[in-house]
Amino acid sequence: MRELIKQKIVDSLAAPLPTFTRRDIRLPRIAGKATAVVGMRRTGKTTFLWQVLSDRVREGVPREGLLFFGFEDERLAGMAAKDLQIVVEEYYRLHPEWRDKKKAVFAFDEIQAVPGWEPFARRILDTEHVELFVSGSSARLLSREVATSMRGRAMEVLVNPFSFREYLRHRGKEPGGPVDRLPKAARSAMEKELLEYLTCGGFPEAQNADASDRRDLLRGYVDAVLFRDIVERHEETHVAALRWMVRHLLGNPGGSFSVNRFYKDTRSQGLSVTKDKLYDLFSYLEDAFLVRTVSLLTKSERRRMVNPRKVYPVDPGLIPIYDRTGQSETGHALETCVMLELRRRAADIAYVRTRDGAEVDFFALFPDRREVLIQVCADLGDPNVCEREVRGLVEAGREHPDAEKTIVVLHPGPSRALPDGIEVKPAVEWLLS
Repeated sequence: MRELIKQKIVDSLAAPLPTFTRRDIRLPRIAGKATAVVGMRRTGKTTFLWQVLSDRVREGVPREGLLFFGFEDERLAGMAAKDLQIVVEEYYRLHPEWRDKKKAVFAFDEIQAVPGWEPFARRILDTEHVELFVSGSSARLLSREVATSMRGRAMEVLVNPFSFREYLRHRGKEPGGPVDRLPKAARSAMEKELLEYLTCGGFPEAQNADASDRRDLLRGYVDAVLFRDIVERHEETHVAALRWMVRHLLGNPGGSFSVNRFYKDTRSQGLSVTKDKLYDLFSYLEDAFLVRTVSLLTKSERRRMVNPRKVYPVDPGLIPIYDRTGQSETGHALETCVMLELRRRAADIAYVRTRDGAEVDFFALFPDRREVLIQVCADLGDPNVCEREVRGLVEAGREHPDAEKTIVVLHPGPSRALPDGIEVKPAVEWLLS
């Protein structure tokens, strides 16, 4: 084991930094804390660790001070927590000049493969002069638990599939300046790229796949979450109910979901599952990052809990795989992208239902306390659609007078007179702002 670990360290330190598409992910830097890189399977957590090391090189850290060590290696089968210290000792045996004198960077990928790793990680934060990054996701440890198992000693960094800007960057088409200053032809090209992104999504491996292969690939990702992160992890036996819940949630993006209502549907389908079990299954899907939820905006915690939540997939590319209507899901895909982008921008979000029954897709509260009411719409050309979106913003604006009011739209349609204070933003421009 010692010789194997030493060889992996030597190989890692000698390996050139891989090429990658840069992610727009902010890293917290708080002394004494590890960074836990979390997210759904196949979103690029390992690649992001390499990005961190590459950034440290650019900041002037010598290459020998940057250790990437992957624990998902069949040759390490049977490795125990006590063996983890070998990694530290062998690294400093190779580079003793770093110990206690210069801060090395350790990136431990899939560390959950070693049972009992958490005390080791906490100990080296206290006893070694290192910056520590950990990541992982498997049936034995969901990625979110990588952060929570550190008992307050880790800051969580979430890696989602590519945003629209990252998607363009991956394809070498990221605009070099503000979108509103691009020539007409370039803007049209961006709009075409957005339509493609809304269909194929942002999972890195899916970018160069044709439509058929992409569907199989993404369906495989979902199955891996279901069977490895939920069924195997929790020894779950209600597989039929779980599959039906996933089809329902991913096929109805932005739809309201109530466990009580879904429970009645399962009974009508002859599925024997309790309401408490359905709550468990839903929480498992959230913990595995397959779905994201948005609650009702209200000061009452009880009202927030009893009202249905709006549920979105982690990536718009999952929507066409599970949609059964046969209709275009462009509007729902765009709404999903706006929700994910608001999360990336660190906004607290909720949906609004006014006293008169109108709804607004999102109320976003940003870290600087700026408030924004946002409606998302595929086509504002239909007068009925326009009237509905505007009415919701006007009514919600009375209840939240400090909030900006925005309609994010894919196709603006003909120019219309709108009430003062409402701004229409083309989706391409808003997503890339």
